[in-house]
Amino acid sequence: MSVVPDVALTNGVSIPQLGFGVFQIPPEETRDAVLTAFEVGYRHIDTAEMYGNERGVGEALRASGLTREEVFVTSKLNNGYHRRDDVLRAADQSLADLGVDQMDMFLIHWPLPTIDVDYVETWKAMIEVYRAGKARAIGVSNFQVPHLQRLLDETDHVPAVNQIEVHPYLTNESVRAFGAQHGIATEAWSPIAQGLVLGDPVLVEIAERVGRTPAQVTLRWHLQRGDIVFPKSVTRSRVEENFALFDFELGDAEMSALGALNRDQRTGPDPDTFARVPA
Repeated sequence: MSVVPDVALTNGVSIPQLGFGVFQIPPEETRDAVLTAFEVGYRHIDTAEMYGNERGVGEALRASGLTREEVFVTSKLNNGYHRRDDVLRAADQSLADLGVDQMDMFLIHWPLPTIDVDYVETWKAMIEVYRAGKARAIGVSNFQVPHLQRLLDETDHVPAVNQIEVHPYLTNESVRAFGAQHGIATEAWSPIAQGLVLGDPVLVEIAERVGRTPAQVTLRWHLQRGDIVFPKSVTRSRVEENFALFDFELGDAEMSALGALNRDQRTGPDPDTFARVPA
């Protein structure tokens, strides 16, 4: 079984660089999907309150035979719970649904800069969650550079990670560079652009040359750039394929060619304008 490298966060916590995402996996299928990921070798699970499947992740944890210390679990604050008291209740609910005493990482899912709850106040409540020992680390998701700068200017706690959309068609260099400058690790969601990049002629040619699939080449590109990634699939062969990334490397020319594919093309919402808050 491949050994997944860890990324050291600024507070001393280590996170596996490759994880398993459960976005859009139905709650009733989550337990078995996560158990399959554990069998393949994943030890990092990324979920969220919004996904509705935290309980399935918890069931898989308990059924796996793995110790709690062996698995890194991330969840995210839902968009309707940005006020302080709601943040604290939501964190407790995630702990209960996951069936754990402590999350490894808890993130603000979206900054929601256009709503009437200031994300800086939300971040201050997240710091309370962290200082209460309910999460080993806290971070953010979908934060742009101005959002991050306000957190640094107005609080005393730097996010451990920023989970953002990154793939060869959206390299998101300015946000990644700001994170690197301030010790904020980048996690890449939609790492293969929901499959959009997989037919790109440049990527296909590189994949044929190195004898790997386009998905494996794209995920390897992320890893070599330092991104933390968590591809999702409910098909065991794909789960295995996405894990088989540590016995080959891309050269400098291949890395540059993939990076040059950038189109600033999103597959998800724009964080500067996204304001969906579930009832």
